[in-house]
Amino acid sequence: MVASYRSNLLADFSERGLIHEVSAGLDDRLARDPSISAYIGFDPSADSLHVGHLMGVLALRRLQRAGGRPIALVGGGTGMIGDPSGRSAERNLLDHATLDANRAAIGAQLARLLDFSGASGALLLDNLEWLGDLGMIDFLRDTGKHLTVSYMLAKDSVKSRLEGGLSFTEFSYMLLQSYDFLMLRKRHGVELQMGGSDQWGNITAGSELIRRVDGDGREGAPLSFGLCYPLLLAKSGEKFGKTAEGAVWLSAERTSPFAFRQFFMDQPDEALGELLQRLTLDESAAIHALLAEHAKNPGGRAGQRRLATAVTALVHGEDEELRARRVAETLFGGPEGRGSDPRALDASGLATLAAELPTAPLPSAAESTLLDLVIAAGFATSKSEARRLVEQGGVSINGEAATDPSALASGFGRLGDGSLLLRRGRRDYRMLRAG
Repeated sequence: MVASYRSNLLADFSERGLIHEVSAGLDDRLARDPSISAYIGFDPSADSLHVGHLMGVLALRRLQRAGGRPIALVGGGTGMIGDPSGRSAERNLLDHATLDANRAAIGAQLARLLDFSGASGALLLDNLEWLGDLGMIDFLRDTGKHLTVSYMLAKDSVKSRLEGGLSFTEFSYMLLQSYDFLMLRKRHGVELQMGGSDQWGNITAGSELIRRVDGDGREGAPLSFGLCYPLLLAKSGEKFGKTAEGAVWLSAERTSPFAFRQFFMDQPDEALGELLQRLTLDESAAIHALLAEHAKNPGGRAGQRRLATAVTALVHGEDEELRARRVAETLFGGPEGRGSDPRALDASGLATLAAELPTAPLPSAAESTLLDLVIAAGFATSKSEARRLVEQGGVSINGEAATDPSALASGFGRLGDGSLLLRRGRRDYRMLRAG
């Protein structure tokens, strides 16, 4: 059941299933004035965000569209310690050089997803700015005294780790994140912290620290608020964005745009509504209409196509999405179920194709035949096996059936880069590339 909110931002979040916990009074505050400053923290433990982070990035994007100012906080200071929330073991600590490189890479990704222009544009900040020179004695005296150990132990993020062992280093994370909220309020007027549901304890601790240090606003109104969205989970129960091969990254170097797009094409029908609402900027009404059409013909995969197109274009840009889509349609077929002609791919599309498929050298001998091509591609280990495969109609070259075992390899037209695309069965592809 969708709750009723007066503010546009919370009404939109509620419609999309993006509210797990929300502070009392936030709806009234936003209804009075939507131009609130809000932040989300991003952990710089890698040199790229992954698709699980998109919930947070798009939460900031939605806030910006509703009139608020988003602040992305890359935790260069807290990243040297580690957040115990949602973890079963302590993470490895990173050195300054690694954190600097990771922070710069993540900042570049965020710059493509948020609008940093203008007086009310997004801000990219690093908590090392105020934590780096913070003296321990001053911190314990001025800040640590406000949150008791019993208060911190009552938080789920801490309780869940106590039996397995929680170092004092990680135990201190809650106090440092709370200090972030306090400093962001003092320096940038931040009133709202958002995060995944596993961050609720840290967020409320920050609001409590602000209340204890700065008191309450007029007529007892709170000075700060929190909002948590549910974590996206895959069917396996793991956090969304993790596969057998590892995380699905926003970096094209770590996860190619083609593989990124295919990850979303492979999502099950039952997950489409949640993913379209939470990971795209499409209007909710349009999503409901699309899902109704998808239900009439699930085999057409309209929902998956829209999800893959929208998220890939958002992260990698429309040109990269189109290139990845054309390659996918060459291999797996388009909306009508027919594969595209690989000869229509341009140089960048062919390069993408070659990067995603197993490749082998193209036989150079003038007398090479189709059977030699089949063997070179690894579809058969002998000419007799290759002959049977060809005669059974199991081979195509560049999208066209190849049925003559004695046909010369030189008779098959090459793709734009001089290669041949061979297919065995419906989806087993190999590329043979010259020299």
